[in-house]
Amino acid sequence: MSILYPLKFEPIYKEYIWGGAKLKNKLNKKIPPSISRCAESWEISSIQENLSVVSNGFLAGNNLQEIIEIYMGDIVGDKVYSKFGNEFPLLIKLIDATDTLSIQVHPNDEVAKKRHHAFGKTEMWYILESEPNSQIITGFNRNVAKKEYQEHLINHTLKDILNVEQAFKDDIFFLPSGRIHAIGKGILLAEIQQTSDITYRIFDWDRVDKNGNPRELHADLALDVIDFNKYDNYKLTKPIEKNESTELVNSVFFDVNRLSFDKSIEKDYHLLDSFVIYLCIEGELDIVYGEKASEHLVKGETVLIPADLKIVSLNPLKSATILEIFLK
Repeated sequence: MSILYPLKFEPIYKEYIWGGAKLKNKLNKKIPPSISRCAESWEISSIQENLSVVSNGFLAGNNLQEIIEIYMGDIVGDKVYSKFGNEFPLLIKLIDATDTLSIQVHPNDEVAKKRHHAFGKTEMWYILESEPNSQIITGFNRNVAKKEYQEHLINHTLKDILNVEQAFKDDIFFLPSGRIHAIGKGILLAEIQQTSDITYRIFDWDRVDKNGNPRELHADLALDVIDFNKYDNYKLTKPIEKNESTELVNSVFFDVNRLSFDKSIEKDYHLLDSFVIYLCIEGELDIVYGEKASEHLVKGETVLIPADLKIVSLNPLKSATILEIFLK
């Protein structure tokens, strides 16, 4: 029997000028009083200087890298460990945007390794809440030549050639590396991404920081990583199926399912050589494992199910909805 158990972590809170109070008011996050505009909660992170620390059980106080170093494949899965070593491959965030974020892009693995000795960044967004007329910018609204893009950037008319989508609760946006994007104001979302903190900020709406200085831009670095092609169906919408997992994203970087349920569900992971992350986006539940031990999970909380823990039962209190995240 596994001695490992569902692992919770201390959230890492980030204050930026576009942050707000929804992480506290909507997701019950315990934001320190020193943070007035909380923009992000890093739920699970293996980014250096931002290593998640276990908050429950006998491993409490150890960071994510330390427990992977000790338990290796028992935590993440043998294949995952052989590829990533002690670095956890995913970064899980909750984001509150009370203002529109910068227009940005992320490099792929090849460019990121060459320039930054790091992984690239493919990500997805799951919209938890949106205010009326909230928007997501993702990709281009037509095929664009590099020269045309540069002209729009110089003239501050970049938004004219970008694809703008109305954002509604339960919308899904998959953002492969190279896709230009921005989160609009009034949006609360969950972000699942590769472990990478490399962002090329292209345009920031001529904003200045609290000291009156323009924010740093990376337009030159971004130029040769942007995908200038137009695509169909930037937004994914999937009907919510009760009491069964619905596949939202299937990629080489991560897989994400949504499970909305109002009865007990048993999950058997014997055929999956990977950790599983549950991010609770509605309601609350008990995760039962081992000899009827349990861990409680409420809306806004995240838990890591070690790869060695092959069978768990999910018991909702009335009803619950979770995102189920793993690597195939």
